Order: sequence, then structure tokens, then C-alpha cells
Amino acid sequence: MTKLAAADRFAKRLAAFVGVAVLSACAQAPVSKPLDPVGLMDVTERPAEKALLAGIRSYDDGQYADAERFFNSALNAGLVSGKDRAAAQKHRAFIYCTSRREALCEAAFRAARAAYPAFVLSKSEAGHPLWGPVYKRLN
Repeated sequence: MTKLAAADRFAKRLAAFVGVAVLSACAQAPVSKPLDPVGLMDVTERPAEKALLAGIRSYDDGQYADAERFFNSALNAGLVSGKDRAAAQKHRAFIYCTSRREALCEAAFRAARAAYPAFVLSKSEAGHPLWGPVYKRLN
């Protein structure tokens, strides 16, 4: 993957992440007070979300040990959104499966589904030779 393609992929993931985080922040705001606008900098400075972004960047850069550490940190720090927790678990599952830790891979896919019941892999992700069979067994 070229650096430009990786940067574009990261930018798209970041935009989706920010959209979910903004909606999550709005959903938690008190109804009786006007909502303060939540910006990108507000969301990306939260420890859990910051770690998730670092994990995605490390994963996209092929730094899987660092990515795993960041995803663990993000989950332990309390990601607000179930969709974000599922994304962290999905990436952990990919890392676990590619490093032949199949039981952990399966557990991470289960945790992704528990965090976000609508969780599914894309068609290309589900067809991956290492994690695809583990994911398909769970469905």
C-alpha cells in the first residue's frame, strides 16, 4: 500500500470515527442546556480515543505490536462508543489471527459483537485466509 493510499485510508477512518464520537458526545449532553459544539480536537484528546487513533495508525503502518498495545490501552481507558470498541476489538482479532493466537482472535471477534451488535466484517475482510475462517465460525 502506498503512503498516499494509507493516508487516505486513515483520513476516511478518522472522519468516520469523529462522526461517531460527535454523535456520542451529543447523546450524552443534558437535554435542558444548549449543546456545546464538539470538535475534532475535543474528541481526539480523550485518552481512549487518542489511543484508538494511534492504534489504527500503527496498524495501517504495519507496526502490529504497537497497534496491539494502543488498542489494549484504548479499551482499558474506556472508549465511549460501542462502534469504537468493536473497531479496536476487530483490529486486535486481526493481529491475533495473523500471529496464530486463534483463541484470542475468536474472543476479540466475540467482544466486537458484544460491544456493537451490528458488527460485521466487510466482504474482503471476511474473505481473509487467516481471520476469515475464525470470523465465519462465529456467525
